[in-house]
Amino acid sequence: MVEQRRRGTPHGDSTGLLGRSSECALLDQTLAAVRMGESRVLVVHGPAGVGKSALLEYAEQSAAGMWVLRAAGVESEMELAFATLHQLCAPLLDRLDRLPAPQRDALETVFGTRAGAPPERFLVGLAVLSLLSDASERRPLLCVVDDAQWMDRASAQVLGFVARRLLAESVALVFGSRQRDRDLFGLPELEVTGLKAADAHALLDSVTHARIDQRVRDRFVAETRGNPLALLELPGELTVTQRAGGFGLLHADTLSGRIEQSFLARIAALPEQTRLLLLIAAAEPTGDPALVWRAAERLGAEPATVLAGGTDGLLEFDARVIFRHPLVRSAVYGSAKDDDRRAVHLALAEVTDAQADPDRRAWHLASATAVPDEAVAAELERSADRAQARGGLAAAAAFLQRSVALTIDTSRRAERALSAADTSLRAGDIEAAGRFVDLADRDVQNDWQRVRAHLVRSHMVFSAGFNNEAPPMLLAAAQRLEPYDMDLARETYLIAWASASYGAANRDSLMAISRAMRSVPPPDGSTRALDLVFEGYALLITEGRRAALPALRRAVTALAEAPVQDIMGWIWAAGGSSALLWEDRLMAEWPIRVIEEVRRLGALTALPIYLHGLGLPRVLSGDFATAAAIAAECEAVAAATGVPMTRHTTLMLRALEGKEAEAATLIATTIEEDGASGQLNGVASAHWAAAVLYNGLARYEEALPSAQATTQSANQLVSQWALPELVEAAARVGDDLAAHGALDDLADSAEPCDTDWAQGILARCRALLSNDAGADELYREAIKRLGRTLLRPELARAHLLYGEWLRRGRRRAEARVHLRTAYEMFVSIGMEAFAERARRELLATGETVRKRRNEDAAGEELTAQERQIALLVRDGLSNPEVGARLFLSPRTVEWHLRKIFAKLGISSRRQLGDALSGGGAESAG
Repeated sequence: MVEQRRRGTPHGDSTGLLGRSSECALLDQTLAAVRMGESRVLVVHGPAGVGKSALLEYAEQSAAGMWVLRAAGVESEMELAFATLHQLCAPLLDRLDRLPAPQRDALETVFGTRAGAPPERFLVGLAVLSLLSDASERRPLLCVVDDAQWMDRASAQVLGFVARRLLAESVALVFGSRQRDRDLFGLPELEVTGLKAADAHALLDSVTHARIDQRVRDRFVAETRGNPLALLELPGELTVTQRAGGFGLLHADTLSGRIEQSFLARIAALPEQTRLLLLIAAAEPTGDPALVWRAAERLGAEPATVLAGGTDGLLEFDARVIFRHPLVRSAVYGSAKDDDRRAVHLALAEVTDAQADPDRRAWHLASATAVPDEAVAAELERSADRAQARGGLAAAAAFLQRSVALTIDTSRRAERALSAADTSLRAGDIEAAGRFVDLADRDVQNDWQRVRAHLVRSHMVFSAGFNNEAPPMLLAAAQRLEPYDMDLARETYLIAWASASYGAANRDSLMAISRAMRSVPPPDGSTRALDLVFEGYALLITEGRRAALPALRRAVTALAEAPVQDIMGWIWAAGGSSALLWEDRLMAEWPIRVIEEVRRLGALTALPIYLHGLGLPRVLSGDFATAAAIAAECEAVAAATGVPMTRHTTLMLRALEGKEAEAATLIATTIEEDGASGQLNGVASAHWAAAVLYNGLARYEEALPSAQATTQSANQLVSQWALPELVEAAARVGDDLAAHGALDDLADSAEPCDTDWAQGILARCRALLSNDAGADELYREAIKRLGRTLLRPELARAHLLYGEWLRRGRRRAEARVHLRTAYEMFVSIGMEAFAERARRELLATGETVRKRRNEDAAGEELTAQERQIALLVRDGLSNPEVGARLFLSPRTVEWHLRKIFAKLGISSRRQLGDALSGGGAESAG
């Protein structure tokens, strides 16, 4: 570590760190804020030797009265998931029983103290957030992570997650890193640069006692760029003559390379056994002195002999083995001969407990192996399962990838390469998946392996987003899978179907996939959800809705009864089954059960899909407060996991709210961004929202093209739901051909489904295009039918259309009844554009009506997140439960509640029910 200390010198400062007064002041401010109950995060970054570690040490020494936790990334341990996190959290593990059970189980699993399925990475992050928050309740907490550039990816992701969610906890999280890490990008940062000239000269004076020419001094300071470690270390390798005359100064080598060379010179001067000890310590990342000494003794190095002459200050033995600087570790390890490195790793493997730490033992064995070795490859393969439980898919992929490299038998190598490719893909590393599927293709021995390689490639294309390439590739993969694994083939067919329906593919592609599905021999009398969804989707496209209805109805029943774990891999593709049947209650209910299981399992990356499935029915039912809360949670999950968020719920919410500026901006952004990336499902949803928005604003000429664009989509649901918008817009602009064509398509979709939703919408649209004699009865039927559904906006629109029709027929008294009903419903729901349209119609009947907003809606001043917290607390969730739902600590939830109470003018949780009761919010979902 670079001290840079110059106490009592003319160039020193009150911090004791030469030339670092501003940096130390920022650290002082950070600690002061934490002592006041706030959270702070800081990424201290700069090149090697610039003094980051000294600043982190200053923060630790200044943290009087605080609890200090420390960890450091180690280059050789970057593939071992959660290694850095375990260092940081080890002192807190006795507090795990204070966490909610899912979070406690997640941490115990990744730290290897219990067996279990691999937890979702972001459930681990939430658990660490809760753990740090809990620990900070006793006294403020400072967490220091040095050499963050060498953190394993799992630890980096989790700590980045935690850093972005610290708010009202007394926690400081300070990282030291050579560069800005992608998982820490966007966090508050402090760039550390070289010392100013005066301070650099003072530091150089402290280590050079002979006289040096001023021009030589200036050149040395300039070429080191004021790097403190260079100023301290490099003069020592020059002779007095070289220093005085300017010979031997820096050349074209990189500064860090030159500093490392200075360490190498010191290492080379040490006795052989001492150099061996340094190499063992460099290869053993945990810094366990007992382990280092056992490995040294196995290699014939006796402690008394090794330490007799010291280590020239390069290595210290205390509670942990500590190198003077990370560059010493890299210099030792990088300069060693390959045979020496392998011997050291073998010794470490032999002294590592195979029961307590089998994965690290396997990793040492792999590093000790120069040629393919089946025994070691098999051990790595076995470790992959354990690694997945502890560190997730990325950790498993690392072991499998190394296993492939040590396999000599081509058949086994192909099998392991396929596993490595599949695991890498599921871990999100598409580039690695491509490399290993290429290796598998080279070594495949049979058609089954070729089929699986093709499946991996198909999913690689699909993982890049809905696009035109994925559906045909998935279709081909499904067809090739049939002789080997029919269930996997059917799942792949379903994903291909969904890819074509929801993505950029056109209807011809969807038809080709559906015909291929029809050619698959049906299982006799199967009642499995997979088989019924498969049959229903295939019939829907090839034979039409009437033919598909029986299978779809049975599928919806089977999906409701099937264990969620059994259908989790493809339920997202089948989630539209109830909506295809126009079953509003089933559509609102099915996501709830899946979301409960997703939360229980901690499978947060899948959560946005199901939150959308929950949020859109809430919008369509007029429960805007709950829909907004669900959309806010969807945004929180997407931000936490990095999974792209679907905007369907927010698009329709903004369209029905009728706030043109806000809605139009979101619609235009979605069309531009999703169109550029080929995500035509998002484009279709945006056009649907535009059609609703402009129908509400009574600008039918603008609603018409948007509705027409939506109905051309391959997405069965969006195109189905846009048909009523097309009928209304076309009818209002006098385009009879378009209006009647849309009505015929709507009848094909809705007539076979004897539900109040289907028949109510169909009756309302038929009334729009009917003569005077038939319209009256049809409007009444629409109101009666829709009144039995959850769909309050659709019912209100039926009253509006009926009232408009009655007014045009000069039946003003009757018109006022329905227009007033529509106006009151629109206002209570929060549909501003439709409410204004109804108000204008009322004025046209001669009635005086005051323009007003939803005066009863609670929480108008609340932000989306505050509203969501208020709803969850009102529904009886505790602060820890709310925090678990929204990726916040309980103390942050309490901080938000204080703001919510102030805005609503209440003082307790019990009062939230009354304060929010006017908004029509049923539940926070």
